[in-house]
Amino acid sequence: MTEREVGKTGAKELSPIDVYVLLPKTNCKECGQENCMAFAAKLVNRETALELCKPLLKEKQYERSHQKLWDLLKPPIKEVTVGVGDRAVKIGGKLVMYRHELAYFNPTAIAIDVTDEMPDEELLGRVKKTEGFSFTYIGKQLRLDMIAVRSTSNDPDKFKSAVKKVAENTGLPLVLCSFSPEVVEAGLMAAPKARPLIYAATKDNWKDMAELALMYDCPLAVFAPNDLKFLRSLAKTLVEYGVKDLVLDPGTFSDEGLTDTVDNFTMIRRAASKRGDELFGFPLIGTPIVAWRERADVPEVNAWNEAYIASVLINRYADILIMHSTEGWSLLPTVVLRQNIYTDPRKPVAVEPGIKVFGKPDESSPVMMTTNFALTYYTVASDIESSGIDCYLIVVDTEGLAVDSSVAGRKLTADKVAEAIKQTKAEEKVKHKKLIIPGKAARLSGEIQELSGWEVLVGPRDSSEIPKFLQEKWQ
Repeated sequence: MTEREVGKTGAKELSPIDVYVLLPKTNCKECGQENCMAFAAKLVNRETALELCKPLLKEKQYERSHQKLWDLLKPPIKEVTVGVGDRAVKIGGKLVMYRHELAYFNPTAIAIDVTDEMPDEELLGRVKKTEGFSFTYIGKQLRLDMIAVRSTSNDPDKFKSAVKKVAENTGLPLVLCSFSPEVVEAGLMAAPKARPLIYAATKDNWKDMAELALMYDCPLAVFAPNDLKFLRSLAKTLVEYGVKDLVLDPGTFSDEGLTDTVDNFTMIRRAASKRGDELFGFPLIGTPIVAWRERADVPEVNAWNEAYIASVLINRYADILIMHSTEGWSLLPTVVLRQNIYTDPRKPVAVEPGIKVFGKPDESSPVMMTTNFALTYYTVASDIESSGIDCYLIVVDTEGLAVDSSVAGRKLTADKVAEAIKQTKAEEKVKHKKLIIPGKAARLSGEIQELSGWEVLVGPRDSSEIPKFLQEKWQ
């Protein structure tokens, strides 16, 4: 496979051999792998970094090979960093168009807006709500990522003051939003080392915006609503001018225009991922905030419209979104959807197996069992905690599969349960030898009992019924 073919068909079709032939083939193990072929396989699956091959970096004879490998392995969608330090946000970096082809990397960044005409109390309150937004979902903390400072006054002094207030009160990366280069420059002067995303370059201001992006070393958004040909032309002009970190905005339209929005985002991503078009190979920005252009009788309608536009754009390749609502009920579905899409389909979401303690169990407390599929575990754990039950919960390693799936696929067997009881030393924690198993694993009860020597009680099929089950069956 040639590099040109890789560009056309996508990195997914790379084989380890394509990479191996360009490696030093010394099997030095400095990369942490047993040999160069194993390292090549990890590179193709994006499970390691090219920089770990020390001979490739240090020895001059491998310079050309290193460049070829870099070109071969670079993602069709360029990775762009917004912000600095630990809280910098990476967007783009996608390797495939469809998640099931490999995996998506760098989850869609969500920015909440403030304006330079907001009273200080409102502006800082929105910044605080953005910083404080947090929701635990299957063991992960879901948060918001950025603050978008919009100039609605078109006054450089007001914008500079607003940016300064935001920068002093948050470490989140910024998006500076204005079509006026003078206004944007004032904002950059207020946070000269923050590396914000400049939004946006257009056909009228591109040169001045490009100068600012180069001067302050900032990524630059390119805006050409519903005109992909001109968007590509503008991206080409900016790249040739020297701006390398671009973010593309083909426009976000609500209501009847949403169809055009979806089509444009899809065509751009397809051109980059499937045809190797490097001028379209940049992150995409969507603006669900357009749902607020016309205020509804009640703000909940605008927030709902914004949420569904955001969900559509997350599904259709947006790498960054600018939103307005700070209400949890409208943001929560968006961040949960994002989390689901950006999990690695090759690796089931799992928790560490072992024995978990809930409340203050004693020697007569119940011992229950479940699998290590994260959604199953956290659902069971939540039901136990909300009921105030003191108990032990043995989590069996089923390679991240749910109870019914793991039973059907022989990932949850009587042997594994018996071994888990032994490894967790459950018999040392309680006097009884009674194990409650999920109702969906009922067919394993006899065999578990025979292999483990524990009496097996078949529990409910749904963990929400555990309290009732214990009240009626546990002695």
